[in-house]
Amino acid sequence: MDSPVNSALEDVILKILRPLARVLLHHGVAHGTFEQLARKAFVDAGFSHLQGSGLKTTVSGVSALTGLSRKEVTRLQRMQSSGENQSLQRYNRAVRIISGWVNDARFLDNGAPAVLPIDSGERSFAELVRAYSGDVPVVALLNMLQDSGNVRIADGSVHLVKRSYIPMQTEPDKLNILGTDTAELIETISHNFTAPPEQRFFQRKVSTQLLRADATEAFRDFSRVRSQQLLEEHDAWLAQHEVSDVDDEPSAYVAVGIYYSERVE
Repeated sequence: MDSPVNSALEDVILKILRPLARVLLHHGVAHGTFEQLARKAFVDAGFSHLQGSGLKTTVSGVSALTGLSRKEVTRLQRMQSSGENQSLQRYNRAVRIISGWVNDARFLDNGAPAVLPIDSGERSFAELVRAYSGDVPVVALLNMLQDSGNVRIADGSVHLVKRSYIPMQTEPDKLNILGTDTAELIETISHNFTAPPEQRFFQRKVSTQLLRADATEAFRDFSRVRSQQLLEEHDAWLAQHEVSDVDDEPSAYVAVGIYYSERVE
C-alpha cells in the first residue's frame, strides 16, 4: 500500500481491528480463527460486489476478485454462522415487546407503561407477548427481561423498570450487539462515501478533548438521559408506521444508533 488512499485505508483498518483484537484475545480467539473468518468475509463481500455490479456471481469471479483459490471460495461460501440468528431473534423479540409496552394504548396507563398481570385478562404481560412476539413462551421472555434488568415482578404483576434493552443473559447475545451495531455504522459510512449529498444517511457526532475532568461524570449522565429520550421518540414514530403481521405490504429495516465514548488523555 503506497498511494495516499491505500495508506489511509491501512490506518483505518488498524483503527477498526485494534479494539476488535482486544475483544477476540479476551475470549481466547487466536489469529488463525480470525484469518479464516476474514477470508469468509471477503468471499461474502465478493459475491455481493459482483451481484451489485451486474456481473455473474461465479466462484471463479470471486476467486479472481479476492485472490483466494476457487476451492477455498467454495468451502467458505458454504460456511455458516451457528449462533447469530438465535441471538438476533432474542434481541428483536425483547425490543418489540418493550416498544409495544411503551407505545400501544392497550398497555398504557395515562401515557405510561401499565403494570401488567402476568397472565390474566386482555391486558396482561402474556397478551403483550402474544401481540408482539407471536407464540414464544411467555415465561422464557419474562425471564429474559428479568435477567436484563428491564422488568421486575411484584405481587404477581410485571413492572417495566428500564426501557432500553441491553441483553445480559448470555455472552453471545452481548457479542451480537458488537457485530450488528459496528457493521451498521461501517455500512452507513461506506454508503456516504459514494452516495450523492441528497441520498446520504445521517452520520454525526460531537466530541472534545478539552472537557474538564471533573465534568466527565455529569456529561455521561446528561448524555444518557437525553439520548434515551431521543431514542424513545424515534421508537414511538416507528411504532406508528410499522406494518402489522397480517399486512401484505413491503417493509424495510431502518435503525438509528447512539453511542458514548470516553477515554482519559
